[in-house]
Amino acid sequence: MAEMSRYAVLFDVDGTLVDPTYFHALSWWQAFRRAGITVPTSAIHRAIGMGGNELVRHFLGAQSPEEQIEELKNSHDAIFSTYWPALVPFHGAKDLLVQCAGAGLTVILASSAKREELEVLRQVIDADSAIFAATSSSDAAQGKPAPDIVAAALDTAGVDAENAIFIGDAVWDAAAARRLGLTMLGVTSGGTSAAELHEAGVLEVYRDVQSLLEGLNSSELGQLISRARQTDNVE
Repeated sequence: MAEMSRYAVLFDVDGTLVDPTYFHALSWWQAFRRAGITVPTSAIHRAIGMGGNELVRHFLGAQSPEEQIEELKNSHDAIFSTYWPALVPFHGAKDLLVQCAGAGLTVILASSAKREELEVLRQVIDADSAIFAATSSSDAAQGKPAPDIVAAALDTAGVDAENAIFIGDAVWDAAAARRLGLTMLGVTSGGTSAAELHEAGVLEVYRDVQSLLEGLNSSELGQLISRARQTDNVE
């Protein structure tokens, strides 16, 4: 496990470090269809990144019965698990995590996935030596766009928002970060456009984590690394 620092970088996982976004969209579409509900896949895709409860209520209304929500979530999870063997990391994901940890940042994963699914995603990323900890839907009362999961990641890192950066791919990530006063950098690898991410309050947007890695020195993340190194030198 990586060591804790006074500075942290928090990473969303799905659509940011690993490429399962369209598997999620298809799994939700099938879950709704099994329940006799038709939701366009394009609409589902735009909701990926929300917590499961929040996604169901987004389509079926705030007063959706808990039993219906759980049935749909369980159906999605069962279908999505069949895609686990096909999951792959985005190019540069492992290298970026390793470089951040090696530069003195505490690396935390902040995912809406359930704990079991998050363990699968960590195996796909294959960078546990760089990851200090990971927070999941099990650590939050509400999923994104509520800030609970990201707040739990900050608490785990033991840093204030001004000493951390969050990296994600969805407007729901941006909403969570904004409520915490947390700077967010975005990637379009989850299917959300740069314009939408900027409009949601994302400071810098990159094609993917490999693009961020290549431009690291001139990025806001690079500036945070510089601050961490300066602190280490002072001490």
